[in-house]
Order: sequence, then C-alpha cells, then structure tokens
Amino acid sequence: MTCAFCCARPVGARTFIGLPGWSFHRRGRRCQSDHELTTRDGSIVITIDVGESDRDAGGPAPEKLQAALDALRTDGLVVLADVVDLEHLDVLHERMLSDLALLQARPDAPYNWTAGNIQQDPPPFEPYLFEDVLLNPQVIAVTSAILGPGLRNVMYSGNTSLPSDTRQPVHADMGHLWPSGAMEVAHPPAQLVVNVPTVDVSAENGATEIWLGTHRDLTVGVGGDIEVPLDALEARRRIAPPIQPTIRRGSVLIRDVRLWHAGMPNRTDRPRPMIAMVHVSHWLETGTPLEFPAASRSFFEHPVLSTAARFTEQPADHIYRSQGFGMVEQPTA
Repeated sequence: MTCAFCCARPVGARTFIGLPGWSFHRRGRRCQSDHELTTRDGSIVITIDVGESDRDAGGPAPEKLQAALDALRTDGLVVLADVVDLEHLDVLHERMLSDLALLQARPDAPYNWTAGNIQQDPPPFEPYLFEDVLLNPQVIAVTSAILGPGLRNVMYSGNTSLPSDTRQPVHADMGHLWPSGAMEVAHPPAQLVVNVPTVDVSAENGATEIWLGTHRDLTVGVGGDIEVPLDALEARRRIAPPIQPTIRRGSVLIRDVRLWHAGMPNRTDRPRPMIAMVHVSHWLETGTPLEFPAASRSFFEHPVLSTAARFTEQPADHIYRSQGFGMVEQPTA
C-alpha cells in the first residue's frame, strides 16, 4: 500500500497530512499535490513554505507554526523556505568569500576537525547587518514558541565548507544539559541553531549530514565527548540512516543543538558559506557576549529576541575572533 499524499511512500512509514504551503522532501520523486519529494534515503525534511500572507502577518500561519514545532520536537530540524532576501545573501556571500583568504592566512586558522571546514564569522557591521538574517520574524516565531519568553541570540558566526574530499566525525554541537546516566528521557530543547546558507546547498557542495531524531538520544550528555561513538552510530543507522538535505538559498534551517550531524566533502571548486546563530532560553547561562559597533545598538532592539551583545566604539575584528574546534594540526600550504 502507498500513501496518497506521497505517491509511493509505504503506509506504516512516517506519513504526514498534506497542508497547503507545506513541502515534504525526498529524493527523486515529485507529487502532483502541493509538495515535492527530493532528498535521499527515504527520509524527509519538513520544509515550511512561507508565503506572502505569512510575511504580512509577521509570522507563519498557525497550522504552519504547529508543523514547524512538531518537526523540531520529532526530527530536531525544520526548514523555513523563502524567508531571506536573495540580494542580502549575495552581499553577505561576496564579503565572506573576500574575507576567507584573510581567515585562512591566520597561523591559527579556525578549522573544524578538517581543512575542509572553517569557522567564519560574517561581518558584524553595516552594511552587512540584515533584519531578515539576524531578526527574522518567521524564525523568531518558531524559536520563541519552543524556547519560551525572554529568548536570546548568543551567537553570530558560521562555517564555510571548502573544496575538499574530507568529512567531519559525527557530533552534536552540544550535549544534553544533564549527564546521560541521569536521564531516562531527553529534556525539552533549550538551544536552537539557526543556519542561513548564502547559496543553494546540496550533497555536491557539502550539505551537512543530518541524523534526524538524534536530539532525543541520550548518548551525548553534559561534560562528555561531543563526537558520537561508532557503536551508537551503527545502532542509529539501523533505525534511521543519515541524510544530506538539499536546501535552496533564501531558506533558514532551524535545528536542535543536540542533533547529530557532520560536515561533508565539498566536491565543487567553490567555498560554501553558512551563517549560524544560536537562540537559547532566557535561563541558560552563556559565555562571552557578542560584539557589535555601538552605532548598531538600535538595530538589535526587538520585543521578543534579545541579542547577548556588548556594543563598542572599537573596530570589530571578525577575522581574528572566530575559533575552530577539533583540529589537531594546521594544514600545510
């Protein structure tokens, strides 16, 4: 038997009601209804199509918001499509590519595990500050509904996938807030990563490998290694293999910080930047505040999302402040 909504999806697998404005993605098939199936491995990534009415309302319609919340709770991931102005992405992309040579020239260049992935902050000053990137109302509607009132953005960085045939180990950006042995079930989300790719993302240019649902797995706890052990990976693979979702630019990917993932080879000849923010619940202790120019203070004033930042008259040095993770030895030229 097959599901009428998904053309050839077996009944008994995960099925979803086809609401107007939803897109369900799975590789290689297109339905005649209002969603298409375009990722791989039979798994799906829920993508919410944000329309003009949602933009006029300042947030997704109630049924779309609920779909996004359900996806985050179940999969640990949701994509909001067409929420960032493509011209803004062009401006950021061009500047980040021009900054890349300076970043790689650092003697302590901030690579993440391999020379195929480098931590890269976007320029934190005008004319590169855009509301639909840093204060996107569609994104905030989703993250505030999960994290509660008083949420904060505590990160404005990103990483760039460089042309390379190397991959990262599977890891979680953060583990659970309690030791694995102290929990019987996963706690509710407290941190959500907000990713903004500046170009279309596919397996060819290093789309992140995602392990859906692993934010509820208790393997990675506070104080433990964020790299996922091989035995846990193999056990999870038998339940739900990883995917590399295709994401068109203008979209924003929201994921639980505990979700297992890995940077993958970029088999093109072009670097692929992706901006990252982290929205957290108000009660969560965080580290060093972000830095932005004093002249931008009013830009960050927002009734729902506060930005954990200090505003300074000193020039912002976004090239030298980013730090990588897991690189044992710097690559040789």
